[in-house]
Amino acid sequence: MKKYIILPLLLILFVSSSEASTSCPLYKLSVSFDLERNLLKGTAVITLQEDRAITISVGDLKVLSAKVNGRPVTPDAGTDLLELKGRGAAEIEYEMTFGDGRENGSLENAGVVSANLVSGKGISLTRAWYPSVSGMALYHLEALMPEGFTGISEADDVAIASSADGRKFSFTFSNPLNEITLAAGKYTELKESFNGISIYAYFFPEDARLGKTYIEYAIKYIKLYSGLISSYPYKRFSIVENFLPTGYSMPTFTLLGRDILRLPFIAETALGHEVLHQWFGNSVYVDFAKGNWSEGLTAYLSDHLYEDRKGNGRQYRKNILTDYASYVHADKDFPLRDFIGRTDFASKAVGYGKGAMVFHMLRKLLGDEVFSNAVKSLAKQRQFQETSWDDIRSIFEKESGKDLEFFFSQWVNRKGIPAVIIKDPAVTVVKGVPTVSFQVFQNEEPYSLDLAVRITTDKGTLNKIMHVEKSRETVEIPVDGDPREMAVDPDYDVMRRMPAEELPPVISRLLGDSKRVIVIPDEQKELYGSFINVFRSEGFEAKDEMDITDEDIRSSSLLVLGNDSPVLKRLFGKMEAPGTGFSVNVRRNPLNTSKVVAVAHASSREEADAVGRKIFHYGKYSSLRFEKGKNMEKNIRETEQGMRFVLDGTVRGIQPQQTMHLDEIIARISQKPVIYIGERHGNYEDHKIELRVIMELYRQGRKFAIGMEMFQRPFQKAINDYLAGGVDEKQFLKSTEYFKRWQFDYNLYREIIEFAKAKNIPVIALNQWSEITKKVAKEGLDSLDYLERREIPEGMDMADEDYKNLLSMVFRSHASRDSSANFEFFYQSQILWDETMAQTADAYLKKNPDYQMVVLAGSGHIMHGYGIPKRMWRLNAKVYVTLLPASQTSEKDIADYVLFPEPLRPPATMKLGVVLKETEGGLRVDDIIQGSRLRNAGVKKDDILVSLDDWKVEAIEDVRIFMFDRKEGDTIRIRVLRKKFLSGYQAVDLTVTL
Repeated sequence: MKKYIILPLLLILFVSSSEASTSCPLYKLSVSFDLERNLLKGTAVITLQEDRAITISVGDLKVLSAKVNGRPVTPDAGTDLLELKGRGAAEIEYEMTFGDGRENGSLENAGVVSANLVSGKGISLTRAWYPSVSGMALYHLEALMPEGFTGISEADDVAIASSADGRKFSFTFSNPLNEITLAAGKYTELKESFNGISIYAYFFPEDARLGKTYIEYAIKYIKLYSGLISSYPYKRFSIVENFLPTGYSMPTFTLLGRDILRLPFIAETALGHEVLHQWFGNSVYVDFAKGNWSEGLTAYLSDHLYEDRKGNGRQYRKNILTDYASYVHADKDFPLRDFIGRTDFASKAVGYGKGAMVFHMLRKLLGDEVFSNAVKSLAKQRQFQETSWDDIRSIFEKESGKDLEFFFSQWVNRKGIPAVIIKDPAVTVVKGVPTVSFQVFQNEEPYSLDLAVRITTDKGTLNKIMHVEKSRETVEIPVDGDPREMAVDPDYDVMRRMPAEELPPVISRLLGDSKRVIVIPDEQKELYGSFINVFRSEGFEAKDEMDITDEDIRSSSLLVLGNDSPVLKRLFGKMEAPGTGFSVNVRRNPLNTSKVVAVAHASSREEADAVGRKIFHYGKYSSLRFEKGKNMEKNIRETEQGMRFVLDGTVRGIQPQQTMHLDEIIARISQKPVIYIGERHGNYEDHKIELRVIMELYRQGRKFAIGMEMFQRPFQKAINDYLAGGVDEKQFLKSTEYFKRWQFDYNLYREIIEFAKAKNIPVIALNQWSEITKKVAKEGLDSLDYLERREIPEGMDMADEDYKNLLSMVFRSHASRDSSANFEFFYQSQILWDETMAQTADAYLKKNPDYQMVVLAGSGHIMHGYGIPKRMWRLNAKVYVTLLPASQTSEKDIADYVLFPEPLRPPATMKLGVVLKETEGGLRVDDIIQGSRLRNAGVKKDDILVSLDDWKVEAIEDVRIFMFDRKEGDTIRIRVLRKKFLSGYQAVDLTVTL
């Protein structure tokens, strides 16, 4: 039979001169514990000192007996409520079995747990562990602790008395409270004093070494806030370690989970937040029925203050805006007035983040001195009283002398935040003064905002505050000097939605997305097993990497496991080599920039197991690296700071007299491993430049191959056969389907091909199947079947935003021709086109490392290096040079060399002078052009063309192949089939001189 510890009921009268001592119930609570049974037994005596009524809820507690004014009662069925009226007392004996401390808590709500704990590990009682009363009460708690246990609760004074059954702890608190908490364990106690305040650290023996550091920081923060606000409101403050992962602050102590407490930065940062709560939340109470303001104010005067003093206030505020964008979607948004406490990332982003920004904006509106005086008045005037947003507004209005109804109405009562859009920034000269003008738009109901504008000129920086309050406003700002750049809200002083270019790719955007997919590697499932389970338990959908479609990528934020996943190769081509341990790297999702792609890589299962749950604490970072569960590196990827606009780009010019001759350019570039020459396909002069470079490289004795966009990869054998003399030129053109797939006059390229053939220079077909690129342009990569996918590169970098923007302009300029066109599919097809050419050229150089490569392609695939050059460099890091014709020179840094060739007339290609149409019966003459020699030769409309000389004609490309090298004066034989009078066809042979 286990010995059961019972604490006798003690009725202790409160002595207080405060008004609350008579208006509030007196609550005497006595408890004891049976650790082996995880059992608490308690007696609650609740006394009313005046005529009033209160309700008492017993919740799930097991009531052993209950009396009101000495008469036995039973809680109402279904409500678990008792009612106490008038002067008198209620006495309730109860017991409850609690958990054993196995609850890990929610990763989305770290520091908040619903479980209570009664076990040999320790005691943690924070929720529904005694009969609760409506409203506040004056509490006195007595707890009989098991052997070796030390108890902590809200208290001005603690009395400890030893008995045969253990030590009795009596906790006296002279001010009313909404609730009380009890924690206990086999603690090592450390105590210091500061200005008459007793500072305690109650840590488990294995963490006792941390006690001194925590006390030092607690003293630092008490000293800080005593100076900024008012004297510390209590006689004692305790830092208490808990087995459960809590992060609570109660009057006179804070209860920190051991995993939280052991983090190296908690004492220096988060502890200050909990100390500040002794003023706001724990002495100025929160009227929860009207909204919790204390988390926002505390976050602003602690976490934000510390970063601001280090010069990082702007980044802290940007993190707030990022968290809001990441977590607070339409279905999770609510007014700040409705915030009670955090339950997930979204509620924290509203209550803590938006709340902090409200106080920041209030300080910017009223000024530092008024804000500081109002905070001090709040602490003094509302001490030990429930306080609402309306009370806070009243104090700030009194201190400032301003009506703040508009401010609190839009920021506290209204859900959401404004989206500010700046359009049409321009510089004009108004009455001789340079003036910056722009349009400011707000969506939906506009806010009243003060937005900082920073304009940089050649003479310095101008800072202005613009007030906007309409859906659309025009702003004009005169400046001194020549305006260069403008930034709106560069320091993040306004709570607003950031545009895409400001929003960094961070972990919070992954965690907060409404659709999140964890991509499971095909060959390393065991390595990431427990890691996957953590994210599955938090609502991530798990998919095998081979099942991920482009639609999955577009519609989701991805957590990709393994640095060599085929999903990553499809998006980024090549990932950086990961460091040791465990790393996470977040990038913008190339297929949908409102989403992100996070890459997690572990060098062992142990590394992955040690990190899974920790990632949820690092939401503001873009990249992380851990070793054995310890964070070694963390970074935020830089993005635009504020809404930025270039007002007057730097103008550069050239002196034509200083241009160099093509021979000099060739001399400079001849040793580059890769030479890209851009062309306008129909411009003969561009092809002559290509030929000249090729001829000079050959003259120098260079070993090189010519990579050509004009031929598609499946026809490489046909090219090789022709260059080796195995087939004639016509068969070469037919076998490569040149006129069907490229269509530009072959005479534009013939000299290059013939020179390569004569000098035994390899020609490499770079291009992708046109059937595949066209299909992707129309239906996207997801439309490709298994065999088609085998033809495309495994790695494709879709993350170049500059290239995407350039292609977007190209797409828009042609979109009117095809209303069904889809830019994302067009973009995918262009990337596929570029990647195929880059990877084909790279494959040749890898097989022939002593060769150079001359790439001939359209200028669009070469300009700025976006298309082929940077992709090939990603694969082999070979130095390259780019040459482009001058028609593209309107853009800066478009190429290494811009060429100015004189226009040349291309070689003439003879025409038959007929319009041909491919039909099931053959190639039919659909029309004969006026003046055509074929009309004179006797060719008639509806004739079926059979052959030209001995060249069989079945398609239009056959005619083009035959005609490309005909010259004026040549005589050709033509055979046609002509309809007979009644039925059938007869062969007709004709002769024509061109």
